[in-house]
Amino acid sequence: MANNAGAKKAIRKIEARTEVNKARRTRVRTFLRKFQEAVTAGDAGAAKTAFVEAQSELMRAVSKGVVHKNTGSRKVSRLAAQLKKISAA
Repeated sequence: MANNAGAKKAIRKIEARTEVNKARRTRVRTFLRKFQEAVTAGDAGAAKTAFVEAQSELMRAVSKGVVHKNTGSRKVSRLAAQLKKISAA
């Protein structure tokens, strides 16, 4: 348990940051889900739009420190591969 004022403040800051990061992570997952739904439906146009939004959201999460840079790049790469596959079909 925190004993001094600085430690108590750190706990408050961590809790606030955790809430913000949860919201950001949830937002990323929502955009990823929208992309997956478009791919599953076989709609290349909707998938392209969803890809652009998902890529943007992922990179924003990377810049905010919610997701590691390599993780974000890996996910975008996999999404792009899926988009390429559905566009070719």
